Amino acid sequence: MDARVAAAIDIMNHLFSNSRTMHKIANSVNLSPARLRQLFKKETGRSPIQHLRALRMQRAEKLLRTTFLSIKEVAFLSGIVDVSHFVRDFKKQYGSTPCQFRGQNKSPHDQAR
Repeated sequence: MDARVAAAIDIMNHLFSNSRTMHKIANSVNLSPARLRQLFKKETGRSPIQHLRALRMQRAEKLLRTTFLSIKEVAFLSGIVDVSHFVRDFKKQYGSTPCQFRGQNKSPHDQAR
């Protein structure tokens, strides 16, 4: 894998909840945003934005399974500012809204309460 793409992925993995723009990430690996998109797509099969969105959804999914945080807090901690976009994107990826997902994925320990 191209070292610059790997570095961009590493930045995204560590700062996914930060509102860093693709422009800043591209600058940090000495690429233009357009060149980063091009290399990223070639190396991973998806755009940097798609990758970042997937990281954020994975983080949200984990928080919904393991915490009692509100949906707004989960969205914020996952790096998503707009809750309505979060709900829409989460439903698109997981097939249910965050509230529905949480209800369907309670651990047996939680259900005993």
